[in-house]
Amino acid sequence: MNILKVGDKVPEFSAKDQDGNTINLSDYKGKKLVVFFYPKANTPGCTAEACNLRDNYAELQAQGFEILGVSADSEKKQSNFRDKFEFQYPLLADEDHTVINTFGVWGPKKFMGKEYDGIHRTTFVIDGNGVVEKVIDKVNTKDHAAQLLDG
Repeated sequence: MNILKVGDKVPEFSAKDQDGNTINLSDYKGKKLVVFFYPKANTPGCTAEACNLRDNYAELQAQGFEILGVSADSEKKQSNFRDKFEFQYPLLADEDHTVINTFGVWGPKKFMGKEYDGIHRTTFVIDGNGVVEKVIDKVNTKDHAAQLLDG
């Protein structure tokens, strides 16, 4: 796993969102972008994290943040997830792992004694020039917005 670090320039990427629209990193030039990676739509931790960002969306936007959620789920699963919880931000359906590999968040994980490869729950804050400003690898799913707003 070769994860992006603070100070790294994020390579340009594009992926489809839950509605089939192409989203590019360059769409966010000049804006602060939060990219949060989550293992699977509609699971308890991922739902808590995404809903916390939804509930604090106005405050995050007031501080200049745009948000993108990313998992390897299909467009349909991402669309259902967004509609069910009324997220105001796009969810990328990164089934081919383009964005996941760009950020380096795919790798070995352990759960209940089993080892497997999967997405590491990680959040990146990217400045308006496409440079990583902050990496949160110990995500508090129930209070994630505070991790972003507290500097």
